[in-house]
Amino acid sequence: MTAAPDVAVLALHYQNDVLHPDGKIRVGLNGDGTARQRLLDNAAALLNGARASGLPIVHVRIAFRPDYADLLANCAIFRNVAAIGAVAEGQWGSAFYEGLQPLAGSAREFVVKHTRISAFYGTPLEETLRVLGARRLVVAGVATHSVVEGTVRHAADIGFDVMVAQDACASADPAVHEASLASMRLIARTGPVAEALRWAGAPDN
Repeated sequence: MTAAPDVAVLALHYQNDVLHPDGKIRVGLNGDGTARQRLLDNAAALLNGARASGLPIVHVRIAFRPDYADLLANCAIFRNVAAIGAVAEGQWGSAFYEGLQPLAGSAREFVVKHTRISAFYGTPLEETLRVLGARRLVVAGVATHSVVEGTVRHAADIGFDVMVAQDACASADPAVHEASLASMRLIARTGPVAEALRWAGAPDN
């Protein structure tokens, strides 16, 4: 199956501090439970399916200066990041999780760093997507109710048609994850990775 030329994949916050058992950000995925492994498997399936069909992938990472001088302390989510010393630039925690990192040397994979809720705010993400000719986005990442929902809402506001690969997303509280998905269904499609890849015209195996 050939992927549509107007689709790009956004992979949000697949980073050590978020996904690794030793990570500092607690989203219910840093243990050895089955939920964490399912998320990792689904995220890998999304990236591999996109690569198999030549879909561009934008890997979005959050990272702050080691002194957190570029962190806005106006809301608890950011204050908590600074308090626990998470996702500091140049540290292990802000690096991509092994197995979900950008493919080295690929001309179809891009990296964007951000410091706000939405991956679009203050970054070249929109410009990158426009250059790629993307009009539709498959979005996945952690956490569902923060970077995923914030980015999806921003994408809808600037004209993108969005599908959330819901089983490659997670929140610490499954009820919060489900509530966020329900809210996003007013502005985006949601479905499992296999469905998202079919929507993109990509193989799902």
